[in-house]
Amino acid sequence: MSDSAARPNADEEWENLLRQWRAQPAPQPRPYFYSRVCARLVSEADGVRPAVRAWLRWPAYAAMLGIVMMLSGDDITLHAADSANRYEAHLIGK
Repeated sequence: MSDSAARPNADEEWENLLRQWRAQPAPQPRPYFYSRVCARLVSEADGVRPAVRAWLRWPAYAAMLGIVMMLSGDDITLHAADSANRYEAHLIGK
């Protein structure tokens, strides 16, 4: 249940408060704020180097993955090589 019965002039209080807020002047940024922002954006844009294309990084990712798999200790690469060798030997007939 609302508390309006206990405070019959609550709506008037809200209206007065809102009028006070509306009467306040709008806040202004400090002097030269936008000039400083633009200068910072320009200076940061000059220092940014072009990003390396993603496809240039793929060989490095593949090499790192291979190294991690070889060093991981679960011998996943050795099992793959061993099964490939057995399959090749089976095809040749040895």
